[in-house]
Amino acid sequence: MEIRVLKYFLAVAELGSITKAANSMHLTQPTLSRQLQDLENEFGQKLFVRGSKNIILTPEGMILRKRAKEIIELVEKAENEFSSIKDETAGDIFIGAGETKTIKIIADFMKILQNNYPKIKFHIVSGDSEDLSEKLDKGILDFCIFIEPFIPDKYNYINLGEKDTWGILLRQDDPLAKKKSINIDDIINLPILISRQAIKKTFDNNPVLNWFGENFEKLNIAGTYNLLYNAAIMTENKIGYALGLDRLIADTLNSPLIFIPLEPKLEVSVSIAWKKNQVFSKPAKLFLKELQSKFNDI
Repeated sequence: MEIRVLKYFLAVAELGSITKAANSMHLTQPTLSRQLQDLENEFGQKLFVRGSKNIILTPEGMILRKRAKEIIELVEKAENEFSSIKDETAGDIFIGAGETKTIKIIADFMKILQNNYPKIKFHIVSGDSEDLSEKLDKGILDFCIFIEPFIPDKYNYINLGEKDTWGILLRQDDPLAKKKSINIDDIINLPILISRQAIKKTFDNNPVLNWFGENFEKLNIAGTYNLLYNAAIMTENKIGYALGLDRLIADTLNSPLIFIPLEPKLEVSVSIAWKKNQVFSKPAKLFLKELQSKFNDI
């Protein structure tokens, strides 16, 4: 199996057409079709269902697409790291991050490093903790910003010293918008939109579930979300009230929404983590050194 062929496969998977993929990869259609057939023979699996106008991935093809993306990302990351060996002031740093206002702290460190080493590039990958921790474990990411809860024993990490506050995102014309805080009695019967990550029961100590306690089972959960922006659109359209973190949506100019904190107050810590025994590129080492010069609680 060659990296080149995996790139062909991903192009076909993305475009849904051998003809379009062949044109984008500057190949003839018969050549690309033969490469795909060889790939299927190599795996002993049917990867595509070929229709009259497009092709669709089989379940086996979907598995390969995920793994092929990871392989390509790791290869490109390795190439970048080898390129940076000749010049320690150049290279790429990959950081995974959930939605948090604390990203501003990391951005400050990015700016410091960029001023000193203009050839260093930063790549932010967004997602929930499960997706990001998988990428961190596989070496696709150098660092990951985790919002509590996460499993600290798996990683080395630095607590960034700030906390995010949980609350309810609602329309400004809602009667509850006049309140300074929201308690469980205010929302127990309301349609709630809630983060899938925040309610995972796989964590021994989940602060969100702890806050609700026995009342969690009584909630009217109208839907779940991965990104708060999408939940905000649903809130604007009166689909539900979004349980989320502060200073992400309602602080924007002319926002039709307002954020009201929970009572009792629910705050969660934010940390930046990396794999234990991680072999860093030189740019990543410089970034970590900058972090460690600021934070000593590691």
